Amino acid sequence: MHRTQHAQEVADRFRELVENAGDTLPASHYDELSLLIEAAVDSALVDQLEGMATKLDGMAHGLRHDAEFFD
Repeated sequence: MHRTQHAQEVADRFRELVENAGDTLPASHYDELSLLIEAAVDSALVDQLEGMATKLDGMAHGLRHDAEFFD
């Protein structure tokens, strides 16, 4: 599922909860909530990618080190 679509579905579900409780919010608030959710997902993804890049860098360093001593 795409991040934008997922964020919109989460915001829509929140809207349902709010409306079922008898409350209302302007549509612009739900649009902003969707953007905030998408930004949070993007941030989490970037954090994961940075962690993977760090691991790959360490593996590459280890391979270079091992190659230096390969007979």
